[in-house]
Amino acid sequence: MKKYIIILAITIIQFPLFSQNLISKYKTGTVKLVPDIEYAQDNDWNSIFRSYYDTLYNKPMGMRKSLVVLPDGSLIVNHAYRDYHTKFSPTGKYEKEFTIEKAGHKAIMGVINDNTLFTGLDNMGKMTCSDFNGKYKKTLTLNYMTKDIIALNNGKFAVVGWVIWSEKFRTFISIVDYETNKEKVIWEHFDDREISSDGKKLKNRPPFNYSIKLNEGGMISCTTMPYSKQTGKGLPPQITTVKNKLIVAIPNTGEILVYDLEGNFKSKSAINWNNNTISVEEQKTIQQKAIDDYKAYIEKGDKRVQNNLEAYKNMISEMEEDLRKINTPIAKPSFSNIIKDSDGNVLFFEIPEEKDANIFHVWVYNQVGEFPTKCTFICDDYDLNISTNKMVFKDGYIYGLQTLKETNGNPLRLVRFKLKTN
Repeated sequence: MKKYIIILAITIIQFPLFSQNLISKYKTGTVKLVPDIEYAQDNDWNSIFRSYYDTLYNKPMGMRKSLVVLPDGSLIVNHAYRDYHTKFSPTGKYEKEFTIEKAGHKAIMGVINDNTLFTGLDNMGKMTCSDFNGKYKKTLTLNYMTKDIIALNNGKFAVVGWVIWSEKFRTFISIVDYETNKEKVIWEHFDDREISSDGKKLKNRPPFNYSIKLNEGGMISCTTMPYSKQTGKGLPPQITTVKNKLIVAIPNTGEILVYDLEGNFKSKSAINWNNNTISVEEQKTIQQKAIDDYKAYIEKGDKRVQNNLEAYKNMISEMEEDLRKINTPIAKPSFSNIIKDSDGNVLFFEIPEEKDANIFHVWVYNQVGEFPTKCTFICDDYDLNISTNKMVFKDGYIYGLQTLKETNGNPLRLVRFKLKTN
């Protein structure tokens, strides 16, 4: 009997070692995201996600939500423009709504030091830190706007920040110490502004960029063409960690910069796949639609339009001028998002070739800085929203805030996906 007990114990201990790791799944070529029906059972989604129906100025705001996973597998969902957060157990069961003391409606961004929640910034650059129940701990001040903030495992943050200078936009990566609030800028990039802070035109207008100075004060700016290099703008840098390295990925150039967690530069490489483009015909279609939309907006003739009618007409004339000059393709960024999986690989998601196709091509960056394989993510049941604040890996699963394709009532769900291969 003792022998059988010993053999059984060894078998139980060793069994997980034979489970398929994620990189081997990616190498099969196609990964299907299949919802785990045992997860998040019996939740009343119409009540829990009632903020899905929120609007702001008559525009839907309900998908402006984000997801944070805690060390024990519990999850927190943020609701934009609401001052509460929703907590779920590791099994996906709704637990409670709670607030962060002194945080207002700031979103929780993540966990630092395995015991502290931290929020995004308010208009004064203030970050609020609390325990897991929302009890206030401290405030940090960054004095700028941010695109992303992640916690490092050494008690520091990596931040993608940006500021508006008098004649330039500045985007940068900074390392911020949680204890001292001291920071170190490790990377920066500048883009020229078309209009200065006092409303004066600084230079010739870049194609597909338009600004209106309102008679009653303030400005309206828009860009009609996505990914146009002429604008000098694009997707912001994206950051994640691999072991004790900070990875900075630049979508517009395809560069991958590697730093240690103190912000010291280590290496530089580039992606090894070709970018897609927006063809001349596609650009003309996009630009013509923007022109038609603005003409329809003017025809409605609300009070603000009437007060600035000539400015709007001039803007449409500039759009028509740009339409006539379209003659070359525009390169798209090398990728749209990066998401780290639970094995320490970084998934680089290409920009989808076809809108709403629910098919996503992924390049896999491993822990030694190589791209050993590529795969495709598909899903039958949900319309996937691929972003770091809507999808989080843990223990081989993907946890997501996603919309169910076929359902009555509220379609938004907290879902756990299994990664299946053929």
